[in-house]
Amino acid sequence: MFGKFLPRETSFFDFFEQHAALTADGINEFLLMVEPGANIVSKAKRVKEIEHETDVVTHKCVEALHRTFITPIERDDIYQLITRMDDIIDNVEASAERIVLYDITVMRPEVRDFGNVLVRCMDQLQKALRGLRSMKNAEPILQNCVVINQLENEADAILRAALARIFKEEKDALTIIKWKEVFEYLETASDRCEDVAQIIEGVVLEHA
Repeated sequence: MFGKFLPRETSFFDFFEQHAALTADGINEFLLMVEPGANIVSKAKRVKEIEHETDVVTHKCVEALHRTFITPIERDDIYQLITRMDDIIDNVEASAERIVLYDITVMRPEVRDFGNVLVRCMDQLQKALRGLRSMKNAEPILQNCVVINQLENEADAILRAALARIFKEEKDALTIIKWKEVFEYLETASDRCEDVAQIIEGVVLEHA
C-alpha cells in the first residue's frame, strides 16, 4: 500500500545500490590484498580508488537530496543511510592504508576472518537495499537485517579473540599496537554495516 503513494523516483535507490556494489568490490580487493603473495601496495591503492568512487556517489546522493522536494523515504533516512554506508568503505580503506603504512607483509589470519564477515555483510545489505524499492519485500529485508546483526556479533568475537591472541603471542609492543589498529578499523566497518541495517529496518517498520 505504501508503494502507491511513492513518487516514481528511483535515483536514491540507484545511489544506494551503486554505493553498496562499489563497497563490496572494495572489500573483495581488500581480501585479495591480504592473501599470501599479494601485491599489497597495488591492492591498497585500488581500495583507495574505490573509496574515492564511493565518495563521488555519496556526494551526488546528498546533492540530489537537496534538489528533491518529494523523496521516496524520509530525507534524514536517506542522508543517514548513504553516510553510514560511506563509513563502511572508509574504515576498510583505513585498515588497508595502515597495513601499507606500517609495512605489514605477513598477515594474521584474523584479518581475513574480518574480511570474510564484511563480504557476507555486504551481500545481505545489497539484498536489503534492492528490497527497499518495494515494501512488499518487508519480511525478507528484515531477515537480512537480522543476519547482519548476527555477523556484527561475529566480528566482535573475532576482535576479542584476535586481541587476546596477539597479546599472548606477540612480545613487541609496537607490533601489537599496529595490529590492534588494523583490527579495530575492520571491526568498526562491521559496526557501520549494522548501523545501515538498523536504518533500513526503521524505514521498513515505519512504512510497510
